[in-house]
Amino acid sequence: MARLNMRMNRGFYTIMAAQFFSSLADNALLIAAIALLTTMNSPAWMTPLLKLFFVLSYVLLAAFVGAFADSLPKGRVMFITNLIKIAGCAMMFAGLHPLLAYAVVGFGAAAYSPAKYGILTELLPPEKLVAANGWIEGLTVTSIILGTVMGGALVNSRVSAALLGFDFPMLDLGIDTAAEAALTVITVTYLIAAAFNLRIPDTGARYPHQERNPIRLIADFAGCFTTLWKDKLGQISLAVTTLFWGAGATLQFIVLKWAEKSLGMALDKGAILQGVFAVGVAVGATAAARFVPLRKALTVMPLGVAMGVIVMTMTLVKSVWVAYPLLVLIGALAGYFVVPMNALLQHRGHVLMSAGHSIAVQNFNENLSVLTMLMLYALMVKLNLDINFVIVLFGLFVAGMMFVTMRRHDANQRQFDSLSLIGEHKH
Repeated sequence: MARLNMRMNRGFYTIMAAQFFSSLADNALLIAAIALLTTMNSPAWMTPLLKLFFVLSYVLLAAFVGAFADSLPKGRVMFITNLIKIAGCAMMFAGLHPLLAYAVVGFGAAAYSPAKYGILTELLPPEKLVAANGWIEGLTVTSIILGTVMGGALVNSRVSAALLGFDFPMLDLGIDTAAEAALTVITVTYLIAAAFNLRIPDTGARYPHQERNPIRLIADFAGCFTTLWKDKLGQISLAVTTLFWGAGATLQFIVLKWAEKSLGMALDKGAILQGVFAVGVAVGATAAARFVPLRKALTVMPLGVAMGVIVMTMTLVKSVWVAYPLLVLIGALAGYFVVPMNALLQHRGHVLMSAGHSIAVQNFNENLSVLTMLMLYALMVKLNLDINFVIVLFGLFVAGMMFVTMRRHDANQRQFDSLSLIGEHKH
């Protein structure tokens, strides 16, 4: 038994390392792609479309990626999908439009996600899921911080000049521009993630033969979608995580625009503010992993309302030194309330259906939210709305939706004893 536990721990740490480097590269690539759009003199409304193109695959492929994740050992799925990300990065290097190249990276990420989260339910018992999610989210957020800062550094003129100054004897790599130097470093990061993917142990979990007929896959996905939304706990946790990821993706771009307009910061400095927000998320996620057991997951929802209200105070800030602690606080609230909800959703999904399928349903909803909120934000940028007005609208929307979700949960509780549902298992 001790040997098994040791193997599980080693496997979990390998998954975390693979996730860290893959996410690090994703986030550095976003900043590099924004810089590329800037050098191409693209209109400002095109910048949030980068993320939109990235998450489009999560929505379009949701019916298929769950079955793919359950058809092979999860480590192998993560390796294959990481190669797709490398292909997208190479396409940007080759001169393809950043929107299209980043869409290919998103295609890889969409197929990567059900394997990354699904393997946790195969590797760990339910009572460990909040802690595991706390570690994964904390590490993912750390990779967002470092990836964003890394991307900002790579597009900095002095750093790119130093990278271009490297000379390999007898070897011409064809790297002549700052963008190509940045993309080369990011590709190497993806390759490190791929090396860790190959070391992920096979958990031994096997699922029934996966359907390959596209029509049946869509019908199967629709069934899983309905099951999760009808479940009294599933619908609440799914609503919260769906709102969180849509809000989080939009806040990334709001912070960059706010840094530029209210604090007078360029892209490479604004990217550091994104990292500061992510520090807060990491702190909140770690605290939730330590203090919130799965049975208490639903008690954190009021923090979502508080986050929406506090976001609106960004409009009063004109100093970077006030901006730092404010963004840490907003991030900490976000991390503390989303990690337990994520763990609860994974557990309900695993109880009601297979790991890969439930994560695919989760990704579909969350990224549909990201698409919708980013399109609305891009429209606001195109209409030249003041950034402070956008921030107030955003804060009111988050606080309002969280309040509505809490009321819905109260109504559900009057019908069912929701805490007893957490212990319910498949027969």
